[in-house]
Amino acid sequence: MTTEHVHFEVQDGVATLRLDRPPMNALDIAIQDRILELAGEATRREDVRAVILYGGERAFAAGADIKEMREMDHTAMVLRSRALQESFTAVARIPKPVVAAVTGYALGGGCELALCAYFRLAADNAKLGQPEILLGLIPGAGGTQRLARLIGPSRAKDLIFTGRQVRADEALAIGLVDRVVPAAEVYEQAHAWASKLAQGPALALRAAKECVDAGMETDIESGLAVERSWFAGLFATEDRERGMRSFVEDGPGKAVFR
Repeated sequence: MTTEHVHFEVQDGVATLRLDRPPMNALDIAIQDRILELAGEATRREDVRAVILYGGERAFAAGADIKEMREMDHTAMVLRSRALQESFTAVARIPKPVVAAVTGYALGGGCELALCAYFRLAADNAKLGQPEILLGLIPGAGGTQRLARLIGPSRAKDLIFTGRQVRADEALAIGLVDRVVPAAEVYEQAHAWASKLAQGPALALRAAKECVDAGMETDIESGLAVERSWFAGLFATEDRERGMRSFVEDGPGKAVFR
């Protein structure tokens, strides 16, 4: 399934959501709305067990379409801002592993989209940042919230207040990305990682993701209650039976869940 600027392909359990709007994958309203639709599709489809966010070899996404945004006044943005956040939040809430394969620039909305993944694999030539302050704005697609939760409030304020870009090595050092690889290997390595996760127990992976995410938004007692509920519930699943049987009969790490 494709649209003009967003492609969605599934192979061996791994879905790739690829932005394709040359030259820099500027995120306009149509792309944002399509991301929302595809996040829902990735959530619903049983043949999708992991997702890769990718922008091609040149750039992940260099930010919002400023020409389009410039035409929007306060009233228009009041109506649009919720839809913008909802499209990215839908990606963050996909109940399956989501990997961002970051090449080139991931700025503004591009960086915010990468933040929605649980794992960010970056090219050694990648540059990330939240430059909205240079336009007299702040991040509006979750950047003030997800960035602070990921790298801490002090570092998040540094990037947001200055609008500066960080190269891959600094992004790795501050925890903004999880791994840096040669630019030519970004998608290949992201796909290998996603494929490995796609072979795992789908419901347990969903449970783990929801427990971690929910726990970050609440106190530890409430987080432990979520964990306790999921932990006990998984004992009713076929994957739990398969995993434990394999452990007893064949040894650890040999269970097949697909």
